[in-house]
Amino acid sequence: MEKNIEDLRKDNKLLDLFCTLAQIPSPSGEEDNVSAKIVEILTAAGINAKEDHFKNVVAKIPATDTGKKPIALSAHMDVVGDASAVNLRVSQDGKFIETDKKRPLGADDKVGVSAAMYLALYLVEHPEIKHGGLELVFTKDEEQNMTGIHNIKFDEIDSEYVLVLDADKLGQIQIAGASYTNGTLIVNSFKGGHSGIDIGDTTRVNAVKLIGELIAKIPQGEYKRDEYGTVTSINIGSVIGGGVEPVIQKIAQKGIVEDSYIEYVANNSLTNIINTKAMAKYSIRSSEEDNENQLIDDIKKIVEEFNKKYEGLALAEFIAKTKMKAFEKSGDETIQKICVKACEKIGIKGEVSSFHAGAETHIYAHEKNRAGNVFKPYLLGLADIYNMHSSDEMVDIESFLKGYEFLKESFLIYNSDCE
Repeated sequence: MEKNIEDLRKDNKLLDLFCTLAQIPSPSGEEDNVSAKIVEILTAAGINAKEDHFKNVVAKIPATDTGKKPIALSAHMDVVGDASAVNLRVSQDGKFIETDKKRPLGADDKVGVSAAMYLALYLVEHPEIKHGGLELVFTKDEEQNMTGIHNIKFDEIDSEYVLVLDADKLGQIQIAGASYTNGTLIVNSFKGGHSGIDIGDTTRVNAVKLIGELIAKIPQGEYKRDEYGTVTSINIGSVIGGGVEPVIQKIAQKGIVEDSYIEYVANNSLTNIINTKAMAKYSIRSSEEDNENQLIDDIKKIVEEFNKKYEGLALAEFIAKTKMKAFEKSGDETIQKICVKACEKIGIKGEVSSFHAGAETHIYAHEKNRAGNVFKPYLLGLADIYNMHSSDEMVDIESFLKGYEFLKESFLIYNSDCE
């Protein structure tokens, strides 16, 4: 007999809590209903929970043993999607919680929020557990602009270790994350002209041809790798130059809609000019600041050699602008070892790795707690989430139940090992 969502919720309080939050639409910037529900549930259990000035939710459970140190759990309340109804169901095979396929589920990151809340509720029900305190931080607007985490009052947080519950596979223990730097390559040639009449003039060099020469010399792809994965990478996102301005103006002014703007611009751009300007956009990601700086220095040396070669004819420059600083690996492996031990104890595989993207870990890693200590964040995976951010998004039920056990066991080991 197939199990429906109501039966699932009756049978398991964690899954019921997850469904309660998941069925509340909370697109970025519209989290008020879910934040109010979180505060309501925690407050009803006697937990000190409140919305801050930005309507993030913060909650604290006092230590039952002041000789131990607190730890913080962090997750985000917003989801990818709109404000339409979230109709939950159990998949036909009974293995997943999903929607009616009309919108994303929001397991990212209501898995993290509900697991953190459930641990807090467990501690209230078991005051005999000796611990150094638990802090919860639930943020707004992670998916779009990260305005929530940027409005957290970090100096009101006592914990030094922060477990960010936002990875998408059970047992992930991610100890470093890549920065995001926007790179702009610009080539200006000093003299343009007519592609027929002036084509034989060697003082007229084509900026599009020149940028192609530079692009061929600048690295693409993985720049450095270690035992945890990709450390530093560079990716070219776009190249534009030449006689495209009239085409772009036409698209903007007349509202032209095309299946392929690339083909439209290419087919309608001017070919009868010797181009004087070209640009390329890059993304650079690195979990090691020094290695990122080495890559940028390498690129600038390539540009310097180019400028010597074409002195008097053209000039190139590469501009790197950091959008998000790296979350670098800490020399303190306390949490890493605890999480691995917790995985072993509950019988799942713990995978220690770095991740080549951004998350709220990156913000914590550059902020300080109440005591003035820089946070040591980690990104943990508490469930296998599939097809994230799409209408096919679903969370594996058994993995989620195991993920909560992983989180609880990590907390218990932390409070038994760390004095």
